[in-house]
This record gives sequence, C-alpha cells and structure tokens, in this order.
Amino acid sequence: MRLTIQINGEQHQVDDVWAGESLLYVLRERLGLPGSKNACEQGECGSCTVYLDGTAVCACLVAAGQAQDREVVTVEGLAPGAGELHPVQEAFLAAGAVQCGFCTPGLVVAAHNLVRRNPEPSDAQIREELAGNLCRCTGYEKIMDAVRMAAANTQEAGA
Repeated sequence: MRLTIQINGEQHQVDDVWAGESLLYVLRERLGLPGSKNACEQGECGSCTVYLDGTAVCACLVAAGQAQDREVVTVEGLAPGAGELHPVQEAFLAAGAVQCGFCTPGLVVAAHNLVRRNPEPSDAQIREELAGNLCRCTGYEKIMDAVRMAAANTQEAGA
C-alpha cells in the first residue's frame, strides 16, 4: 500500500507499506527520522511518543495505515526552525535531564504535550503526564526539574 502522510510539516509518500507495519517503523526505517526510539514495542515505555493529529500517541502501537492523510509531529519537528530548539528541549539540556538519551525523545514530547495544555503544571500533574514514560538511568528528579523549567521558559517565550 502507498502511505501519504504529513510529517513535521512536510508531505511524504511511502510505498510498499505492509499491513502490520507500525508508524514507528515507517518514521525510523523508511523516512530516516531516528528521534522516536524503538524500545518495548508494546506502548509501555513511551520512548516512541509522537503527535498524531495533535494527540500524543505511542508510534509503536499505531499501524502505519492509520496515519494515512494525517499529520504527525516527531521530536525532530518540535523545534521552531533548523538549528533551533524548542524551550522544552532546551530545558532538558539545561537541567541535565538527558543521560543515555534513549527515553529523552518520548519524555520531551510528553513534556511538550503537558506544557502546551497546562502552562503551570503542579508536580503531581507532571508525574501523571510522564507516568507512561520510563527511564532506566535517573531517579526522575532532573526530568521533573526540566519540565518545571520548560513550563517557565514557555511562559516567558509566550509573554
């Protein structure tokens, strides 16, 4: 099947997509967008989180065909321009919330999703939003710091 999909603002066509192929596979292996990570393939870890028509989803659980004529935004597409970072991405770097980096793309998208909906999240709301994202390297405190910083930076940038 031929898949037509808009990814990070650009239209793409992918040929010979088979019925069982995941959106994650299409993004990483067919389109060369390695940001979303392939970890559990069961929607448990959050490493492959992307936006599908503005809703955060685990790309490993979305059949590629379900993305036909829809809009996908990956971690690569969050930045406002080439060579720039989104305030959430900047906060993760500044707070030292990036260790091995494997979970980071999914955490960044989840944090972005939270901050765009709730510019002043409480710690409980941050924990709830990030509950579907697993990190094996940290105790999550640096990640919490990054989300708090991202919320503050996003508010400042919008003001």
